[in-house]
Amino acid sequence: MNDRSELIKGFLESAGWGDAQRTVLAGDASERRYERLVLNGERAVLMDAPPDRGEDTQRFTRMASWLRSNGYSAPDILDKNHAAGLVLLEDLGDDLFARLMLQSHDLEIPLYRAAVDFLADLHNQSPPSFLTPLGATGLSELVSLTPRWYLPGIGMESVGCADMLPDIIAELYGTLASERMVTSLRDFHAENLIWLPTRTGTARVGLLDFQDAVTAHPAYDLVSLLQDARRDVSEATEAEAIQCYLDHTGTDAADFGPIYALLGAQRALRIVGIFARLCLHFGKAHYLDYLPRVWRYLERNLAHPALQPLRVAVQDGLPEPTPDRIRRIKDQCGQYPTP
Repeated sequence: MNDRSELIKGFLESAGWGDAQRTVLAGDASERRYERLVLNGERAVLMDAPPDRGEDTQRFTRMASWLRSNGYSAPDILDKNHAAGLVLLEDLGDDLFARLMLQSHDLEIPLYRAAVDFLADLHNQSPPSFLTPLGATGLSELVSLTPRWYLPGIGMESVGCADMLPDIIAELYGTLASERMVTSLRDFHAENLIWLPTRTGTARVGLLDFQDAVTAHPAYDLVSLLQDARRDVSEATEAEAIQCYLDHTGTDAADFGPIYALLGAQRALRIVGIFARLCLHFGKAHYLDYLPRVWRYLERNLAHPALQPLRVAVQDGLPEPTPDRIRRIKDQCGQYPTP
């Protein structure tokens, strides 16, 4: 048994869960891992987030406390050891939105409406003071990952138009963004939402993976929800959900459409870079399987007339992730140091 295992064992014993049956749950793109604990008919979830790998459990627990204080269904914090990077969480169950929609397509619209209801309510709250803003500079910096990782992965050198993508995004954001900044959970999508039908109102939407919360434009989490890298969302469903949000918030569609498209393009470009890095540097090749879907979202967003400068730069400097290009990246899986 290694030192980390001993640390976890001691934490669970001190929390009263030392004799629990432990089952590994699905992880994510970070260094965090999760286990389900079962003891005497009770369940909990262990978050293992090693600080020496860049994880910070304090961000998670602070945001969870804020969400719960506003009536939202973040998991209750049962115990914690921030120095060790260990948190014991309420188990919200297995009814992920993505899983339920896979079982029954008829649930797609009702579940997305519930998620939109939550976002509209969240955006009506004043953001907590501890969140940092994600504005033009931050959005553009995130896209700088793409030419730095994706282009070398497919065997191409970066050209000027690809290097200009961050600047173009920053300039367009400054022109198109007019709404106030709101709380953004960032990784707001169907695999991070749990349906809790016994609760009421927005509390029916169980929340996971919000430790990277920021303040951002209201469209940011809506794009994350409706242009999901992991599952297809039809244009009809997307349009209905957007209209639902506009109706809830009284937002003007003419103003919202261009910035929604820009943030969708920004997210898609960022994801291309992140998924290339996850394969090339961290050895997580399966994320590349999502790239064709992400590229379709990118093309959908770039079709908006307001994004013409960005569309030209992408067309001239960033080749589509074809099967051959994806295979080339996979062939180099885990072989790249940090550039």
